[in-house]
Amino acid sequence: MHQNHSSDPTNSSTTPSGSSFEMSSLSWRKSSRSFANGNCVEVAELPNGTVCVRNSRDKTGPVLSYTPDEWQAFIAGVINGEFDHFGDPRD
Repeated sequence: MHQNHSSDPTNSSTTPSGSSFEMSSLSWRKSSRSFANGNCVEVAELPNGTVCVRNSRDKTGPVLSYTPDEWQAFIAGVINGEFDHFGDPRD
């Protein structure tokens, strides 16, 4: 189950598994295919495998967190092309 978290760096947050973490301690990454206009998401992985996702333009905004199984299911869907039509105005 994914959860919405505030990424206020002064606060800690809690993952779906119940462990807490400091948002400021995460190492955020975004795709090398990101555009200069900033329309990107960033991801960070916690030591327990939880994956956090945030809007790269709103670093203090909400953060979604996913269990390793949820993240792997999403990645498998991307690899299988299940989301290829998203964002295509022709669809």
